[in-house]
Amino acid sequence: MADKTTIVVHSGDMDKIYSALIIGSGSLSMGMDVSLYFTFWGLQRLKKNGLDKGPLSKMNMLGLGRWMIKKRMKAAGVEELYKLMADFRELGGKIIACDMTMDVMGISRSDLREDLIDEYGAVGTYVNEAKSSQITLFI
Repeated sequence: MADKTTIVVHSGDMDKIYSALIIGSGSLSMGMDVSLYFTFWGLQRLKKNGLDKGPLSKMNMLGLGRWMIKKRMKAAGVEELYKLMADFRELGGKIIACDMTMDVMGISRSDLREDLIDEYGAVGTYVNEAKSSQITLFI
């Protein structure tokens, strides 16, 4: 089995996208290969201007909670999602967009940030990534 992490990014919640990118970048910095498989609401974050649009998973409070957590993250020196995504990509992280989700949710390739996406695939693509991974996560 390869030194590899595969993460299913199912949620589009802001804090969960942060988690996927932070864990992914941490794995990359430890010399592992990493694939993030964006599906369903996670795929919404790969839409143009969509990366930082997700709500907070808990205590969103009509957007106030999201604002408060972003303020606290900035104070703690946590980079914004666009920077975390750029760092993930620069370190060699792989982004896979679920094409079945695209069909189900009516998303076309022109709706997505194609510069972020390495591959389009369905469940077989994810399974091939996961079966050679030491770590698999569902976020």
